[in-house]
Formats: sequence, structure tokens, C-alpha cells
Amino acid sequence: MDIPPLAGKVAVLSLGALPLSYALNHVSALSYPLGVVWMGALILGLLFLAIYSLSRSDIYYDPLYAVFAVFSFTSVVDLLIALQEDGYMGGFMAFYTKEGEPYLRTAHGVFICYWDGIVHYLLYLAMAGAIRKRKRYRNLGLYWLGSFVMSILVFLPGNILGKYNSEIRPSFFLTIPYLLVPCWAGLRVFNQTQAPSCCTPNMVEEEQRKGLLQRPVDLALITYLIFAAFFTLFRGLVVLDCPMDACFVYIYQYEPYLRDPVAYPKVQMLVNMFYVLPFYGLAIYALIFPGCSWLPDWTLVFAGAIGQADCIFKVQ
Repeated sequence: MDIPPLAGKVAVLSLGALPLSYALNHVSALSYPLGVVWMGALILGLLFLAIYSLSRSDIYYDPLYAVFAVFSFTSVVDLLIALQEDGYMGGFMAFYTKEGEPYLRTAHGVFICYWDGIVHYLLYLAMAGAIRKRKRYRNLGLYWLGSFVMSILVFLPGNILGKYNSEIRPSFFLTIPYLLVPCWAGLRVFNQTQAPSCCTPNMVEEEQRKGLLQRPVDLALITYLIFAAFFTLFRGLVVLDCPMDACFVYIYQYEPYLRDPVAYPKVQMLVNMFYVLPFYGLAIYALIFPGCSWLPDWTLVFAGAIGQADCIFKVQ
């Protein structure tokens, strides 16, 4: 897979978050929750208009260019929040974590910001650069889609169900676009043409005719997926307060963080059990009976989702 060049124009525009956030941090009107939400909506609207006026031809070619440009700006904001919460800088986004989204100060919130400010930011620049060069970015888009959706599936319910539910402010409604955009973006990414394969149809057909024992890599993957499926199911039962002794010992001696009242770990385990676990089963089926054309695409989606989930969960 060719890595497309990064979009320089989008990168420069996104770095405007640095002086803007510093200036907004000293505006007294933003010491109130409603002031934060109105200013956030205004900035996003003006940012979209600026991107549209500067890159109209790119947006006409692929409307996702505007999405990636706006999200790259918010990624820089998230990185500023994470760096500030870890004490590496100050005076930038204190107003937002105080009056906008206080739950971003949790360990999960900070590392979500790091992931968005580094991994997602690079993906946005790469995909925007691919659009400018009229190149494919389907594989990057599928990986981003999985990572983005996983972060939303855990973060938003965790805010509502955890101990920070009383800290939800009007700025929470700024996340509504984050619920709608993945649906639309996912459809556009899936509808893009696939990159040509390096294998001829005859080579693929010959490989698919082999028995499972003649495909050692597939056999190893199946073994791993079976183990991962059982472990995912077990951890889901643990957070559901299964009365088994093994579950009791595990949650108290190996992963006590699953009992954290912020609820993010519990939601993560439930998302894994209800969404990732079925994929493991389907992937095992596709490896035993090769020829499932959907497997490569959905593998990329779940690679992004599981990569994001494991990274955030383990670093906490």
C-alpha cells in the first residue's frame, strides 16, 4: 500500500489551533458552559467556511476532504489538551476542560486525546493529501473508520454511565457530528474502488483450493483468534459480575482497573464482547472456508478499532 503525501495546506490550517486556543483561554466569557459551546460551534463553522473557500476544487472532488481538514484541527486541540493535562504546557485549553468537557481530565480522556492528536492527525493529513493528489486512500480510511468508531463507542457511553455523568455540560452536544460523520464517511470509503491486487485470479483460486493444514499461516491465525475470542468473552463476563471464582480472582488480582467507577474499562469490555467477539467468529469461518470477499475490508476496520482500544486500555 502506497502511503500518500501529507496535506501541507491542511497541516498549516490545523496549527492555527495553537494561537486560537491560547487566545480563547483568556476570554472571560468562556468561563461559562454556554459560552464554551457557542464559541466552539462558531469556530467550527468559520473553519469549515475557510476550508471551503481555500480548497473548493478538492471538496467537489471528495467532500471528505473538508471532514478531514476540520478533524485535523480538532486533533491538534486534543493534543493540546493532553499535553496540558500531563503538565507539559499550560495556558491553552484549561477553560475547555473546566467548563466544556471535564471528563477529558481522566486517564482515559487524556489518552484518547493523545491518540486523536497523533494517530488520527497523521491519518487525516495522509488522506487529505491523497485527495489533493487524486490518489486512493481506501485502506487508510477503513483503518481510521474502525479507530474512530471504537473511540466513540467507548467514550460517549462511558461519560454518561460513569461517575462523571453529573459533569456533562452543553459542550457534550458538540459530539453529535462525531456520531453522524462516521456513518456517512464509512459509506463513502467502502464505495471507493479497491486497489488492484498483486495476485492474479488463478493464484487466488489455487490458494483457496488448499486444505487448512496446507495453510500454516491461516491455521496459526485461527488458533490465535480462538484464544482471543475466549479471552474477550471471559473479560466481558468479568465486568458483568459473573459469580465464578475465576472472574472474582481475575478482577481483583490481574485487572482491578475494570472496577474503576469512571466506567470506561467496563464499557470497553462490553463493546469488545458484543462487537469484536462476533468478528472473531466470522474471521475464523472465513479462514476455514476461504473466498469471503468481505474479510480484507473488515479486517482493516477491526484492526483500527482493536489497535485503538488496546493502546488506550493498556497505557492507562
